[in-house]
Amino acid sequence: MDKQDSKFRWVIFSSVLFTYLIMSSQRTAPGLITDQLMVDFSVTAATVGLVTSIQFFVYTGLQIPMGILADRYGPNFLLIIGAALTGIGTIIYSFGTHEFVLFFARILTGIGDATIWVNMVLILSLWFNKKEFTRLIGFAGMTGSLGFLLASVPFSALIGLLGWRGAFLSGGVLLCLLSIFLYFVLVKKSGQPLFLAPKIQRERTSVLLRRTLTNRQAWALFLCHFGIVGGYIGFIGSWAVPYMMDVYGMTRLGASQLIMISLIGALIGAPLIGWISSYLENIKRPYIVFHIIVLLCWSSFLLFIEHPPFYLLIILFFIIGFGFGSNSLTFAAVRQSFPITETGIVTGFANTGGFLSAVLLPSIIGYILDHFQSTSGSIGDGYYYGFLTPVIFSIFGIIGVIFMKEKRQALGTISENQ
Repeated sequence: MDKQDSKFRWVIFSSVLFTYLIMSSQRTAPGLITDQLMVDFSVTAATVGLVTSIQFFVYTGLQIPMGILADRYGPNFLLIIGAALTGIGTIIYSFGTHEFVLFFARILTGIGDATIWVNMVLILSLWFNKKEFTRLIGFAGMTGSLGFLLASVPFSALIGLLGWRGAFLSGGVLLCLLSIFLYFVLVKKSGQPLFLAPKIQRERTSVLLRRTLTNRQAWALFLCHFGIVGGYIGFIGSWAVPYMMDVYGMTRLGASQLIMISLIGALIGAPLIGWISSYLENIKRPYIVFHIIVLLCWSSFLLFIEHPPFYLLIILFFIIGFGFGSNSLTFAAVRQSFPITETGIVTGFANTGGFLSAVLLPSIIGYILDHFQSTSGSIGDGYYYGFLTPVIFSIFGIIGVIFMKEKRQALGTISENQ
C-alpha cells in the first residue's frame, strides 16, 4: 500500500506534531525564569537576554544548512537526533551552575530546535498528498502556537511545583524519550530507512544552493514569510507587553493576558486558513488577502498615533495573530512548487526569512526607542516610529505574494497563476 494511503500516516502525523509541541515550548520557556536566573547567577538582564536569544540566532542560521542535509540524508535521522539534542540541551540547562553553561545549553537546544520544522514539513510531504498537506500544515502551525501557550501558565505551574531546575529537567527527559519513540515510529514500525538510500548521482550542494538562491519563486516565498512572521513573533514576543505598560498604563499581568488574545487568534487562524486554501484549491489568493489585512492592522497603529482605542487594540491583536496563522501557506506553496528532492532546502530558505525578520524587528524597535528616549525623552514617539518596522516588513511580504507563482490542477491540466 502506498504510504499516502496508509492509515499509519496519522500515527506519523500525531507523533511528529507532539514532538514539535514540546520542542517549541522550550523556545520561550526560559523567559519565565528571567528574574530567578539574575538572582541565582548574579548576572545582568543583558546577559540573561543574550542567553535567551542565542537559541533564535542559532535556529535562524541553521535553516538553510538543515534543508540541505534533509534533502541529502532524509528527514528521519535529523528529526530524531534533533529531539535528542534539544532534550540534552534542556537537561544541561537545568543543571547549569554558571552562565557559560546556560549559554552552551541554549546553543545545543537551538541546534536541535533547528531540525524540527524543515524535517517535519518534509516528512508530512512524503506521507500526505498535496491537498491533504495544504490542510494539515495549518494544524502544524497551530501546534507551534500551542507550544508557546504550554510555555506560559502550564509550565509556570510546573516550575512552582518542581522549581525551575526540576521543570526543565522534566522537559529535557521527555524530549529524549520522544527521540527514542520517533525512532520506533519513523523507522522501525514504518519500515522506512533511517537515512535516504544513496543515489548513483547527486547534484553538488553548491549547485542546489545556487539554483535556490537564483530562483524567483524561492525568493518570493522568503519574502512572504519575512513579512508575516516578524511582526507577530518579533513584536508580540518582545515589545508588546512593554508597549501596553508604557502607553496604556497596564500592569504586566494585564498586558500578558492581552497577548493571549493574539495567541488565540493564531490558534484559530492556522488550521482555518489552511482549510480555506485547501477548499479553494488556491494558495495565492487567500495568502495575499491575509497579508493585506495584517498590513492594515499595523498601519492602524500609525493612524491612531501609536494609541488606538483599547477596544480596537484588542481587535488588532486578535487579527494580527489570526493573520500570522497564514504563514503555513508558505510551505504549502513550497510543496506545490518544487520537487520533493529540493523541498528541504527551499523550506529552510523560506523559514530563514521568517525568523530573520523575527530577530531583526525587536532590535530595530529597541534602537528606535533608545534614540527617542535619549533625544526627546518621549517614549510615545519612539513607539510611533517603531511601528513603521512591522509596516515595512508587511509590505515586503505583500511583494513576495505578488511575485509568487502558483501551479494548480485545473480540468486535467496544470495552469499557472501569477
